[in-house]
Amino acid sequence: MARKHLLSDLAGPKSHLESNNGSQSHEHSPPQYAPRGAIGAVSRSIELLKSQSLVDLDPDLIDAPSVTDRLDEDGEQFEEFARNIRENGQQVPILVRPHPSVEGRYQIAYGRRRLRAVKAAGFQIKAAVRALSDDELVLAQGQENSARQDLSFIERALYAAQLEANGFKRSVIMAALAVDKSNLSRLVQAATQLPADIIRAIGAAPKTGRDRWVELATRLGKETAVDVARQVLSDAEVKALPSDERFVRVFDAAAPKKTKKGKVEVEVWHADDGVKAATFSQDKRKLTLVIDKKAAPEFGEYLMSVLPDIYASFKKTKR
Repeated sequence: MARKHLLSDLAGPKSHLESNNGSQSHEHSPPQYAPRGAIGAVSRSIELLKSQSLVDLDPDLIDAPSVTDRLDEDGEQFEEFARNIRENGQQVPILVRPHPSVEGRYQIAYGRRRLRAVKAAGFQIKAAVRALSDDELVLAQGQENSARQDLSFIERALYAAQLEANGFKRSVIMAALAVDKSNLSRLVQAATQLPADIIRAIGAAPKTGRDRWVELATRLGKETAVDVARQVLSDAEVKALPSDERFVRVFDAAAPKKTKKGKVEVEVWHADDGVKAATFSQDKRKLTLVIDKKAAPEFGEYLMSVLPDIYASFKKTKR
């Protein structure tokens, strides 16, 4: 499908004047300026949804697409939105397409938060049903997001990486996110350098920009830092914090340990079975070995008992 015809089925039939000479339909009207190409088509299509007939659907019949564009909201933010839906009803329809592989079901293009709130309220959901290809669905998601609350940096990055992993062409992803090739590469790189479960546990973090996320990826590259981050995010107190504050907790916990000038860094010794049995530090004058009696009970006593044999073997190798 040529890009200029993307979502042309949403626009509905042309008027009699439009189907004839274009100069007649605009003879007494000022010139109109609108986005061109695929994004322009999607923009015009979404505006037309308001004037077209809608259907009421059972929310349980609507599935998420293979790639979702937003992370889940913090509980408090969503509850406020859901309360408004319960009290005032659904004001803006969602856009769905017939499910490409399951008869009688649908996939949502945009309006996931509205769907979740309406479902929680026990209502039927107002939806426009359109036949959309995978590319058209992605473009519709992108245009809707640009018209409403912007995606945060990490949402854009995760969305771009998921789209690429699902085989979408970069030209489609760039159009959906309104970015150029270099910025798209930065988004994908940022998302792929971070564990997906940590991104989702932190959330959208709308006030946290690219540089901080990139720095977090660097910090999580250190040994045991990912485990520390997951431990922080599993804490009930941290889970209750707003998304940006969860990011700060993880960011600080993953910071490299500072050592005083001249202080020797302590390293962990791992046994073959993974037990962290000892820590050690060394400088030009000495090596200090500390046995963790909790992690390896009786290992220290055993080591002391065989130390004479170890030293004797060492002396033989020196001869």
